[in-house]
Amino acid sequence: MSPSVSTAPLPGLLAAEELSADRQFSTNLARGLDVLRAFTPADLMLGNRDIADRTGLPKATVSRLTYTLTLLGYLTRIERFQKYRLGSGVLSLGYPLLASLQVRQIARPYMEDIARHTGCTVNLGMRDRLGVVYVDTIRADAGNLYQPDIGSTRPLLCTSIGRALVLGVTPNERLAILNRLKVEDPERFALDLPMFEADQKQFRSRGFCYSAGDWRREVHAVAVPVQWRDEVVALNCTMSAYRLRKGMLEKEIAPRLLEAVLRIEQAGGLHDYQRGEPS
Repeated sequence: MSPSVSTAPLPGLLAAEELSADRQFSTNLARGLDVLRAFTPADLMLGNRDIADRTGLPKATVSRLTYTLTLLGYLTRIERFQKYRLGSGVLSLGYPLLASLQVRQIARPYMEDIARHTGCTVNLGMRDRLGVVYVDTIRADAGNLYQPDIGSTRPLLCTSIGRALVLGVTPNERLAILNRLKVEDPERFALDLPMFEADQKQFRSRGFCYSAGDWRREVHAVAVPVQWRDEVVALNCTMSAYRLRKGMLEKEIAPRLLEAVLRIEQAGGLHDYQRGEPS
């Protein structure tokens, strides 16, 4: 496979410093967003030094940005700890996106049906930079120690839903994502690439990606990309390993998932799509 070079980078793949020569690119805005992205479920409160360490920005720059973001309501300052947490303004930004994702409304009845008949947790996700972000979830498997929530993230290459997203795009886009993953974390990329390549080999014939505890050994999953108008999303079904019978995911659950994806794609106007790796 030798794809042509894309004329425009995929959103989220390039760092701010790589775009600084672009006269239309706002470095200050990018830095502000980097400050917001520094917060994670594991790091709910951060001080200026913490943020500077995570973003690589000078502390003086971080101080100006946190001050501005606090005045605008995107950060809240916790005085007794001299730290910040995300403010309600961030949530207000995200909701219009979720509300506008028609694929969520179309997919949800199919997700509920699969969860009801299989006991799986069923999730809808899309790519965010070099990860997966969940935009909807039906959490039916109470035994899953890693129950996702809307807005939670997962890695790309070591999860079935991440691999489905990578395999659902064009070869040129796929190469750009893989190259960026390699640049960002070569050691992690070397560990995850064999899992991706194994799934890629079988994807054309079976139409889904399969994870036998690749990300967390206690959780197995199958996933399928969804071609939705001008973007690719993905559906997955996850189940606690101890609840699985032999071949259950591949033979019982994956066919339901594939059927659901076909119906969703048809609802989006994609009637002649044939499941398999895009050429």
